[in-house]
Amino acid sequence: MLSAEQFFGFLLAASVITVAPGPDNMMVLSLGMAKGRRPGIAFGLGCALGCLSHTLLAVIGVSALIAASPEAFTALKVCGGLYLVWLGVNALRSASGATVRKASDDQPSPRRLLVKGIIANAINPKVILFFLSFLPQFVVPGHGSVAAQMAWLGIIFTMQAAVIFGLLGYFSGAVGQWINTRPRLGTAMDRLSGMIFVGLGLRLIVSR
Repeated sequence: MLSAEQFFGFLLAASVITVAPGPDNMMVLSLGMAKGRRPGIAFGLGCALGCLSHTLLAVIGVSALIAASPEAFTALKVCGGLYLVWLGVNALRSASGATVRKASDDQPSPRRLLVKGIIANAINPKVILFFLSFLPQFVVPGHGSVAAQMAWLGIIFTMQAAVIFGLLGYFSGAVGQWINTRPRLGTAMDRLSGMIFVGLGLRLIVSR
């Protein structure tokens, strides 16, 4: 269903966005530094698995739009492009570097942290909106079913997030200290992810 260009282009963009400092990966690092590798990995995997719920919602929602009106799908992609541009501009304007704060000592077990990560990600409306904006950009109608393409893209996003969050949890101590000693790193990652958001958004708007 996905061409090599679709796959590698999406994987690159998704990986940079996942690595960029945000609430999820900062929490993974915090838990890993405070409670050890297993809790950090567990919460990270939970956050990644939560992306599957957003994928399902995006597939159902976009499929319904296409069935109702192709023009509505075009409008969704344009609105999604504008939303990503807005996210990118905010990231480019960010002036604060990322820091990893040590988590409290009363964290639950790794199993509960896995569930907590899934729920925290699944009910986050910002992530839902992001998936509705991000996934359709890499869909090529001429390559077959739009719903199937979006499903594969969502699965790829989940898999790469699981790998990255798992590695962050495993190496949380070293990575967390490295980030804390380089306050400009978070700003640099914000700039990079911001440029990606703006570029993807503008490409979507122009190519509609």
